[in-house]
Amino acid sequence: MKVIYTIWCFFWLILIFLLLFPFTYICLQRKEWKPYAHRINRLWGQLFFPLAGIRFEIEYRGQLAPKQAYVFCANHFSYLDIAVMGVIVEHYFAFVGKADVKDIPLFGYMFQHLHIQVKRESTQSRVSSLNRAIKTLAQGRSIVVFPEGGIKAKQPPQMHRPFMDGAFKMAIQQQVPIVPISLLTNYKILPDVHPIRMHRFPMQAIVHEAIPTVGLTPQDVVSLRDKCYGVIDDELKKHHLPQQEGSKE
Repeated sequence: MKVIYTIWCFFWLILIFLLLFPFTYICLQRKEWKPYAHRINRLWGQLFFPLAGIRFEIEYRGQLAPKQAYVFCANHFSYLDIAVMGVIVEHYFAFVGKADVKDIPLFGYMFQHLHIQVKRESTQSRVSSLNRAIKTLAQGRSIVVFPEGGIKAKQPPQMHRPFMDGAFKMAIQQQVPIVPISLLTNYKILPDVHPIRMHRFPMQAIVHEAIPTVGLTPQDVVSLRDKCYGVIDDELKKHHLPQQEGSKE
């Protein structure tokens, strides 16, 4: 049954993307049209998850200003996280993600023209992507980052530590708030294992209150980074520890 469900999910994931891609392509041809391409990507997720039978349970703990730029930071345990963030985050944003994504047909084209790519093994690429992200924030567009630097956690829900500094450097430089996000169940829905299998669980997430950066300096990067890690990690532990303790009885 899991194989059938996985085929069902990927059928709809790909079909919806292909149906929407011509409109995305058109909107990517002019800079002022790119926000519409972003909305089409959100629509992709908003259509896919109901068809996959995946219910969203999102708790927003703070009120975010619609026109304020933010740096959204989330834990990263599953490739589903990218699609999920497109639904959770209502602001117009750019992902900072792996350059390898550009090799995926059509999706790579969209990602390359709408988001920020980085080769993490290249110092030059990391610096370039950081500068692009800072420029994006300065233009009033939010940034979404997985500060673990990829799917590195070997035992979810335990995150890889420490976070990378880039997200916190850009937030402090532009004096924009950091918004931690705890993605609680994505690793259960689509685990990072082979063979790939989709599992039907509710998508649960916590969007935490924004952490202000006004008045912070580059000397505060580490403390801001650790504070963001703690907020996300505390929620992961609250959500999963009772289950783990119960399983031992």
